[in-house]
Amino acid sequence: MTWRDQPNSTGGRSWFQRVFLDLWSQLRLSFLPPLMVYFAAGVSGLTSVVGAFFLKDYLDLSAEFIAGLAFWAGLPWILKVPLGHVVDLFWRWKGLLILLGAGLITLSLLIMFGLVSRPIEMRAIFPLATWYVIALLLAPSGYAIQDIVADAMTVEAVPRFSDVGRPFSGPESRAMHTTMQTLGRIAIISGFVSVAAVNIWIFTGAEVLPKEARLDLYARVYLTALAIPVISVSGMVLHSFIQRRKTMLGKTHEAPDEKTKVNWPILGGGLGFVVLSIVLGTSELIYAQEIVFVSSLSVILYLIRELVKKIPPEAARVLIGTATIIFVFRAVPLPGPGLTWFEIDGLGFDERFLSILSLITSLLTLIGLVVLRPLMAERSIAYIVVLLAIAAGVLSLPNIGLYYGIQEWTAARTGGIVDARFIAILDTAIESPLGQIAMVPMLAWIARNAPPDLKATFFAVMASFTNMALSASSLGTKYLNQMFLVTRASVDPASGEQISIADYSQLGQLLIVVGVITVAVPLLVVLVVQSSPYRTSE
Repeated sequence: MTWRDQPNSTGGRSWFQRVFLDLWSQLRLSFLPPLMVYFAAGVSGLTSVVGAFFLKDYLDLSAEFIAGLAFWAGLPWILKVPLGHVVDLFWRWKGLLILLGAGLITLSLLIMFGLVSRPIEMRAIFPLATWYVIALLLAPSGYAIQDIVADAMTVEAVPRFSDVGRPFSGPESRAMHTTMQTLGRIAIISGFVSVAAVNIWIFTGAEVLPKEARLDLYARVYLTALAIPVISVSGMVLHSFIQRRKTMLGKTHEAPDEKTKVNWPILGGGLGFVVLSIVLGTSELIYAQEIVFVSSLSVILYLIRELVKKIPPEAARVLIGTATIIFVFRAVPLPGPGLTWFEIDGLGFDERFLSILSLITSLLTLIGLVVLRPLMAERSIAYIVVLLAIAAGVLSLPNIGLYYGIQEWTAARTGGIVDARFIAILDTAIESPLGQIAMVPMLAWIARNAPPDLKATFFAVMASFTNMALSASSLGTKYLNQMFLVTRASVDPASGEQISIADYSQLGQLLIVVGVITVAVPLLVVLVVQSSPYRTSE
């Protein structure tokens, strides 16, 4: 038995051993290919700043038209549901699917490079706005395809047998799947951090450059971004090398790919979900958002019902209970933009400081995912959600305190050290990892329990289900902001006339209500689920 085959026991092991040495012992070369695809997705934000400035300064597109584009740019992610089953059907050709995604991303980047470096030649074929729309639709299509394949690759990445042919135990398998999904989130966030650092370096002093020099800078950014598809394709090449090496070493005890049969209810339901989203999303109904949410959730629940038929009844009950707990935790409403407006107007937070908070969030999320990985591997999802709900409630107190002026009391007693910015940084530092931690255990459960021939389908449907929770959160946030009205001071950019006045008188009540809901609702749902046949110990 090698050091990698030791049972994952926590008895007598130090915190350092459980957090870092166990993580090292669970790493496998097979983890790297999907992580490379995830990292490429995180790096995709490299062109976001350039795209925003180019759109604002050089394209004559109305705000209404751009808002409509956001819906169509999100369509490929809606297509994940039927595409997930398609990926399962063509799993033997997953390398070609990664290449297809990389090709779409590359084409999008080359179009944008042409727009900023050869606008006259591009305009001779199509209007620049048309080229921009094409590029905007191509990129998310490529990323969605690659994301679906990468999700399913995480299942294959975790071995079922040790190097000596010993089957891994349940706790060992659970730990490795948790590590794999944790590393997946880390890879994406690492891409965000890399992009933030690179953009700070690239755009230092860019505000003083003339128009031509700025366009040359934009063009270099798009050429640099061509590394994104190279990274994801390299991951697939490495995956092929690893699979070929396993075959050469005679590791036949690992299960081969299983042939997937077409599941017409799942495929048809997924396509129905897409059609429904398009029709309702482009309609002008007063309650279009609510209708889209209820209808889409109904279709997804139907797809989940079809999927749970493919797993044992006990596992199906656990999946339903687990998904319900995660859904409710992610569906709690947020304060909305009023809190940020107050931080800017009332606390004097500027763009630079808010950017610093964003960077702190990404960096500390990485640290939190690593440090809290043993907790996710050893504790049940119900336990983790209870812990996170209580933590989220406690972490809502600093924002409430800032609204009621606690920073004046703390600053007076600490020589001005513990001021509003200090409290905001401390709150951000503690809160950063919570959102990502909530998803890792469920992703690990899907990876361990999804049938091999439906792994991409399971990931796609459950990802859509949890994303619907975010839609529910948005609706709840909207309703609360209708009940507690918060307005900011704004002026017309053309005339300079004041359009609205700042009124934060009801923000305190809003923050208190959100804090109570954040704690009470998830705890109540966990209590109900854990007292039912759908109780989960996963």
